[in-house]
Amino acid sequence: MLYWLIQHQAPFFEKLHGVSTGDSRVFLTGRTAVAAIVSFLLAWWFGPAAIHWLKGRFRERIDSASQRLNELHAAKQATPTMGGLFLVAAILGTTLLCGDLQNVFVQQAFVLLLATAVIGGIDDWVKIRTRRRGLSVRQKLAGQLAVAGLIGVWLYVVQRDHPDGLQLFVPFSSWSMALGGLYITWAMFVMVGASNGVNLTDGLDGLAGGCLVFAGSAFLVLCYLSGHRLFAEYLSIPHIVGAGELSVVFGAMVGSLLGFLWYNCFPAAVFMGDTGSLPLGAFLGYGALVIRQEFLLVVIGGIFVIETLSVMAQVASFKLTGKRVLACSPLHNHYLFRGEHEARIVVRFWIVSALLALLAVASLKFQ
Repeated sequence: MLYWLIQHQAPFFEKLHGVSTGDSRVFLTGRTAVAAIVSFLLAWWFGPAAIHWLKGRFRERIDSASQRLNELHAAKQATPTMGGLFLVAAILGTTLLCGDLQNVFVQQAFVLLLATAVIGGIDDWVKIRTRRRGLSVRQKLAGQLAVAGLIGVWLYVVQRDHPDGLQLFVPFSSWSMALGGLYITWAMFVMVGASNGVNLTDGLDGLAGGCLVFAGSAFLVLCYLSGHRLFAEYLSIPHIVGAGELSVVFGAMVGSLLGFLWYNCFPAAVFMGDTGSLPLGAFLGYGALVIRQEFLLVVIGGIFVIETLSVMAQVASFKLTGKRVLACSPLHNHYLFRGEHEARIVVRFWIVSALLALLAVASLKFQ
C-alpha cells in the first residue's frame, strides 16, 4: 500500500529511473525503516490483548523428556504460548503495508512465513490439546519439506534467470559451483535446517527472539546491499535484482521481534512457540538462498548452528558410548543445569549472536 501510494503520487520518480542503482526507485531505505517501526508498534501495542487472548486458549505444558528440566521450568507452567501468531501477523501485516507486493521475493517470503507458521501452529496445538509432545518428528519434517520444496522449486524458476542465481559461492575465495537442479534440494536443506535450528534454540525466555533480532538485522543489510548494483559491485557479492525488497520484510521481522521481546524477556509473559520459531528460522534460510550467502548464514546464525550441533553430539555420544557430552541438550540447557541463571545465559548468547552478525557483515569487505 505504502509502495503504491509513493509510486503513484510522486511523478518525479520517473526521472530517477536512469540514475538509480538500487533495485527499487521507491524509497527502499525509508520503507525498511518504516516497516521496522510499524511492526514494532503493532507487536508492542497489541501484545497485551494478544497475550490475554492466548491465555484463555493456549497455555504452555511443561513436559519434556528430562524430569530435572521440568523442575527447573516448573514456574513457566501455563504461561501463554503460540505468541508466534501475533509475531508473524505483525510481519505479514507490515509487509502488506510497506512492501512491493509485485516483487516475487516478497511473494515467496509471504507464502513461506504463512505456511510454516501453520505447521508450527499445528505442532503447538497438538502439544497443548493432547498428551503428546507435539507432532512426531516425521510429521513435522514432512510438512517442512513440503513447504520448502514448493518454495525451492519456485525460487529455482526465478533464480535461474539471474547470472549468479544458482551458483554456490565460497567466502574469501573466487571459487563457486553451479548447482543446477541440485539447487532445489540444497534450498530445502537450508530452509529446513535453519527452521529447526531456531526451534531448538527457543528454550529460554527471550533467547531465540534476541538472537533472531541480530540475525535478521544482518540479513536486512545483506539483502539491501545485494539488491544495490554499485554496493554489490564494490563488495564483489552477487547482485540479485529484486533482493533489496526483502530488506523491508527483514525490517518488519526485526521490529516485530523487538515488540515481542517486550513481553518475552525474563520472566516471559508469553512464549513464541513453534508457531514463531519455525517460520522465522525458515525465513533466515530463505534470505540466504536469495542473495547466495548460505555460508554467511552459518556465521550469522552461529548460535542456532551450535545449538543444533550440541543436540547431534549428545545423541551420537549416547548411542555410541552410552555417555552424554552435555548435562542436557541443547547447549543452553547444559548451562542451566550447571546452575547459571537463565537471564545470564540468554544475555551471553545475545552477545555472541551480535558479534557473529557484525563479523559476517564486516567480512564482506574482505571477500
